[in-house]
Amino acid sequence: MNCCRKQSSSPLGFRKELWAPGLTGQAGWAGEGMGNERSLCSVVVDCFPCFRTQPLGDVLPELIRHGRERIEQTIKASGSRLCSYAERVVFLMDRSRSPDKSTQPSTPTDNINLGPSANPNAKPTDFDFLKVIGKGSFGKVLLAKRKCDGTFYAVKVLHKKTILKKKEQNHIMAERNVLLKNVKHPFLVGLHYSFQTSEKLYFVLDYVNGGELFFHLQRERCFREPRARFYAAEVASAVGYLHSLNIIYRDLKPENILLDCQGHIVLTDFGLCKEGMEQEETTSTFCGTPEYLAPEVLKKQPYDRTVDWWCLGAVLYEMLFGLPPFYSRDVSQMYDNILHKPLQIQGTKTVAACDILQGLLHKDQKRRLGAKTDFLEIKNHVFFSPINWDDLYHKRITPPFNPNVAGPADLRHFDPEFTQEAISASITRTPDLAASSSSASDAFLGFSYASTEEDF
Repeated sequence: MNCCRKQSSSPLGFRKELWAPGLTGQAGWAGEGMGNERSLCSVVVDCFPCFRTQPLGDVLPELIRHGRERIEQTIKASGSRLCSYAERVVFLMDRSRSPDKSTQPSTPTDNINLGPSANPNAKPTDFDFLKVIGKGSFGKVLLAKRKCDGTFYAVKVLHKKTILKKKEQNHIMAERNVLLKNVKHPFLVGLHYSFQTSEKLYFVLDYVNGGELFFHLQRERCFREPRARFYAAEVASAVGYLHSLNIIYRDLKPENILLDCQGHIVLTDFGLCKEGMEQEETTSTFCGTPEYLAPEVLKKQPYDRTVDWWCLGAVLYEMLFGLPPFYSRDVSQMYDNILHKPLQIQGTKTVAACDILQGLLHKDQKRRLGAKTDFLEIKNHVFFSPINWDDLYHKRITPPFNPNVAGPADLRHFDPEFTQEAISASITRTPDLAASSSSASDAFLGFSYASTEEDF
């Protein structure tokens, strides 16, 4: 079955995925309900013809065995443009994950306590929820206006039961923890506060409506070198800041890079971040997005913060050439390309551009650009010689592209599929947190947060 995936723009790291097997469409998000246009049986036999004449119940163990290699290639907590619908079926039948060796795997009843709540008073009824602007596996992102002062925010609303069912509470709490550290950097989305009800978690985030970098790249196919350099510099500045906090990002891709209303980048979605990573420390979790996986991750070897510089190289390459550097519609072939194929640089690019791509996309992580002095190596490369890094950080450099949004209500860079969707009444109501006896009410202790500047 030849499957390719179409994507539509969505903010804050949430992606709506539309599956197109042949001429029959399938809509869904990894881990969510299956589409109903084709049965599971038909998907199985299309992908594995040798099982076509056998009952489904008899072939599932064998199917899982045959799909084991592909299952291992299905990446935790992150979508791919390439993985087929059938691979997701197998993945859901036998959900195989590789936890960090330094972290004990959680169970659905694990309680995670980040300390006493600093924000017990915020509630959903503080907001007018205006539009859905994104969707993901755990919930939605909504444009919301706070009633007390009319300020616009992007509110990420997650369902506790779904998170617990998929054993993802550690990642959600890690995202919340990383967000608390990002408020001081101009190119990282800011968390204003968070709160919870008995059913849901609420992240109140910066509202960014210039569109995903992926959205603009799809429309324009590729960028000229000065524009690509500007975006790469702002991304590198954000990643370098995370590294200074001993955080590896691990999921850098155009879908996680937003543009603000002026055209500056805003890095978002910290669900795959790994905290506590000192300069020489390594981890081994198999995670990321297939097109941007570093060779050491594919080999399941210990890796360090240089995986982020590989991803920066892949994003820069895509901005300049229109596709990721080792792209293939066949996932196995793409992985083989990442591991073994030399980097191909075609067209008339400057020597500096070719050199930084070769450096960032070096297959040996110990020889990769950034391996010795991290961000300092990146910023000192000749490719970035036109950049004044102090001016960049303080946003004194005019972005090469202006999204031309008229204001918070201008949603031209959001997919109408989202913005035309009705807002569920359950998102806007405030159930009594103390009234719930389910484990979900206790599993996210300390999630709520408010900065000292927030006034309730």
